[in-house]
Amino acid sequence: MDFVKFMTTTVWGYLIIGLIGLVAFVLLSALWYRHFFKRFYDILLSFIAISVLSPVLLILIILGAIKMKGNPFFTQLRPGKNGKIFKLIKFRTMTNEKDENGNLLPDEKRLTKYGKFLRSTSLDELPELINIFIGNMSIVGPRPQLVRDMVFMTDEQNERHTVKPGLTGLAQCSGRNNMSWEKKFEYDLKYIQKISLWRDIGIIFKTAFKVFKRDGITEEGEATATDLGDYLLSNGKVTKEEYDKLQSEALELIGK
Repeated sequence: MDFVKFMTTTVWGYLIIGLIGLVAFVLLSALWYRHFFKRFYDILLSFIAISVLSPVLLILIILGAIKMKGNPFFTQLRPGKNGKIFKLIKFRTMTNEKDENGNLLPDEKRLTKYGKFLRSTSLDELPELINIFIGNMSIVGPRPQLVRDMVFMTDEQNERHTVKPGLTGLAQCSGRNNMSWEKKFEYDLKYIQKISLWRDIGIIFKTAFKVFKRDGITEEGEATATDLGDYLLSNGKVTKEEYDKLQSEALELIGK
């Protein structure tokens, strides 16, 4: 009885009960993480992040509208879980400048200093918190590639689409964009084989360290990462006919 009274009437008792409850919740989270708590934490943490970062988001919206002379947002169709196409939201980092024939200029000419800053700090990714909150994405998972990348993936590589894409992933905390396509897929497949609370926490902290160092933003000598199809074509891993056929398939998937 004295023990029960101690636990229910003293500050130390309340603290012990709270600690036991917290440990039990964390253990339960770890046990059922992949099938339930991963989504629970996605909703909770993305909502908190959107709320806390709302002043930063507002400033970036205003700055983006000024710097980009218009819409500060960039949306693009990306493949999500099971290949389902969704609209990814990011802050715009490149202008829509075109040549005399009406074609967009190369990425390196459209990427602004402001855009480079957003990419180096990963601030351009912040609107993806909305994608996470509504269920298109997860905080941690394989990064959502382009639809025109997906059509060039092998059956094994496409297994990355058996889970929701993430704001960050094992590949990103290991090198961000500065690694080969083969290595990215290797990390993606390694991640989906063992999804756990502890691994996701570790990936989040490692990613934060990478972002702080502004390390591995793009491939060496490139303004933006090379598309998978272009990479395979330039390395002789697909023929020009195969390349053109798969690019056409990608356009059909996004309704163009």
